[in-house]
Amino acid sequence: MTRINTLSENMKIAYISTYPPRECGIATFNQNLMRAIGSNFPERGNLLKGDFVVALTDSEDIHEYEYPEEVKYVIRQNHQKDYIRAANYINTSTADVCIMEHEFGIYGGESGIYILPLLNRLEKPLISILHTILKDPSYVQRVIIREIAEQSAKIIVMSHRALEFLTTIYDIPVEKVQIIEHGVPDLEAPEDNPIKNLTPFKNHRALLTFGLISRNKGLETVVRALPRIVKDHPDVMYVVLGNTHPGVIKNSGEEYRDHLKTLANQLGVSQNLAFINKFVAEEELIQYLSAAEIYVTPYLNEAQITSGTLSYAIGAGAAVVSTPYWHAT
Repeated sequence: MTRINTLSENMKIAYISTYPPRECGIATFNQNLMRAIGSNFPERGNLLKGDFVVALTDSEDIHEYEYPEEVKYVIRQNHQKDYIRAANYINTSTADVCIMEHEFGIYGGESGIYILPLLNRLEKPLISILHTILKDPSYVQRVIIREIAEQSAKIIVMSHRALEFLTTIYDIPVEKVQIIEHGVPDLEAPEDNPIKNLTPFKNHRALLTFGLISRNKGLETVVRALPRIVKDHPDVMYVVLGNTHPGVIKNSGEEYRDHLKTLANQLGVSQNLAFINKFVAEEELIQYLSAAEIYVTPYLNEAQITSGTLSYAIGAGAAVVSTPYWHAT
């Protein structure tokens, strides 16, 4: 594949990713990446002129989200022809290089295999950022990662374990992989924090978990621990900040959130559990993190190789209690 030299002031980048206002951690990550690269060239503003996004939507309606102007093309996740058309759009654009955020679930087909025809037709050099690398991939998942690597000038991962997996399980040459640790926002906690006046925080010591809610987050582990915690610390409040994952909403509605409320009620700690059902921007998130006593990531699956929420919490200076998934260890 084409080699990529150092990013220059005149280089134009096409990004393939989910993108805000879609509520998705990878969407936020990609927007932050664009701004971070743009910050190296302040005379051109936060978003470099000529850069654009090809956004993945989970809706059948390409107008479902009111995307900002940098989104020039929208791929409907489950429409194969959209991927082919997107490749043609990128190839005929003025982009010099393409950056793709990869996680199996944001692309269509089995394990997101619909992305491959796009990559196979791409005529621009490609940098791929891998957010999920499985230790025990299916045959299809292994084929997808190997094909992405084949089509990429460089693969970016965020941990040494990810590098180890790629080289030993997926047989990808080590020289093709670059480790860049997960970044965190450069934000200062406010001296006068309005979050501390919210009911779940005022006169309480808050344990906090944030992010899109689904069963693999293991929130019931903390709920089950609350009776013993509250016995010695009755002012403790477990605050769960975030919307239910859109995929979960489609398949089972708020069943998981309702289950957690029922469990708390059965354990006699319903007054010590608070849900804040909203997706917050970074500026507000830093306020929540600085208002909490302890940040908790009780994820059940050890095979989480990166966690933006954990990175944000540590970056905000929060004390963290976590299950030993890969990024935490």
